Amino acid sequence: MIKYFLSLILIISDAGSKHLNPQIHDSTQKEVYRVAILAPLYLDSAFTGGQLRYQKTIPKLMMPGVEFIQGAQIAFDTLELNGKKVEAYIYDSKASFQNVSWLIRNRKLDSIDLIIGSVKEPEFGVLSKFAGQRKIPFISSTYPNDGGIRNNGYVTILNSTLKSHCEGIFSYLVQKHGTDNIYLIKKKNDNRVDNYFKALNSAEGQPLLKMKTIMLDSSISAYGLKNLIDTTRPAVIIGASLDETFSIKLAEACYPVSKTNTLSLIGMPNWDGFRGFYKKDAFKDFPIKFTTPHYDAKAKEFTQFLSEKYFKLYRADPTDMAYKGFESAYYFTRILLKYNKQFMDKLNEPSLAPFHDFNLRPVYFNKESSMPDYYENKQLFIMQILNGHIVRQW
Repeated sequence: MIKYFLSLILIISDAGSKHLNPQIHDSTQKEVYRVAILAPLYLDSAFTGGQLRYQKTIPKLMMPGVEFIQGAQIAFDTLELNGKKVEAYIYDSKASFQNVSWLIRNRKLDSIDLIIGSVKEPEFGVLSKFAGQRKIPFISSTYPNDGGIRNNGYVTILNSTLKSHCEGIFSYLVQKHGTDNIYLIKKKNDNRVDNYFKALNSAEGQPLLKMKTIMLDSSISAYGLKNLIDTTRPAVIIGASLDETFSIKLAEACYPVSKTNTLSLIGMPNWDGFRGFYKKDAFKDFPIKFTTPHYDAKAKEFTQFLSEKYFKLYRADPTDMAYKGFESAYYFTRILLKYNKQFMDKLNEPSLAPFHDFNLRPVYFNKESSMPDYYENKQLFIMQILNGHIVRQW
């Protein structure tokens, strides 16, 4: 892996003056599309005196950005350009000197047609402001937050915000559990999810769901839970917390109750990353549901292709970040090549998507505004962790 990482660094470290030309068939082609890919690579910390510091392993801090870029590079090598030309520029968003603000100040992004970023704050806010000012589409691939941006119709959030996840869960509950008792269980002083569901349930005036909020600490037990819910009727528990310890404890309390009562548990979008849910026999035959905007709902050809190509290059299976890098670069560059200036009007093109369809919709905080605050992926899937494996529920 170190060998392949070093070759990646050699490409990226010259990104300010050089570019990748994937599958250029005709050097005389006048039409050129420029795509900038930004990810946190922390390259400054990787070198000492011009020498690579790491000989055997790469620090975990660097790997998500590296994997995102690796996936994007494979996507560019895969694109069918049909005689057109793409210049892909790769930047380290965490560079000490040539950081995002420096790139903008020195006009390195002025001629870019599309920006794709796996970035968080403060880079997300800086890029969003720049994209709006210069009218350049900015795809935020992995950050599940809007950063407070408003009135910016050039920003697209792929990794749906917590509010959108709550909307997806609420829609699922209305359709599948409309007559059941629903209990939203949260930690003390953690009101984010609770507030979203209260607003959703009261949006039409009269509540649509029979929903009750319960505040607990991590000492919750199955016995205590039984005393707080009506066990004579089907019940749905919403785990309204992003905290791993609390979420695991809640699932451990629900599990024995589910053996004798009809009970469902729905968690938050980050629950799929909690190792406790995957322990052998820990929650045998008890599905733990969560929402995600990422699911390979299409034929497996792209999954198989990426897996084989990635293993051939890096002797490893592609990670979630590699998939996101591939998907973002492949899908949105194809839209750019096909529609150019109509890009923002053509965000939803199922025929161009490698893994799953998107549902990218404008978000308006001011209903009277003519300009969206941003676009966001509203395509959410209900998944479940069952016996240590993730499978689709709805």
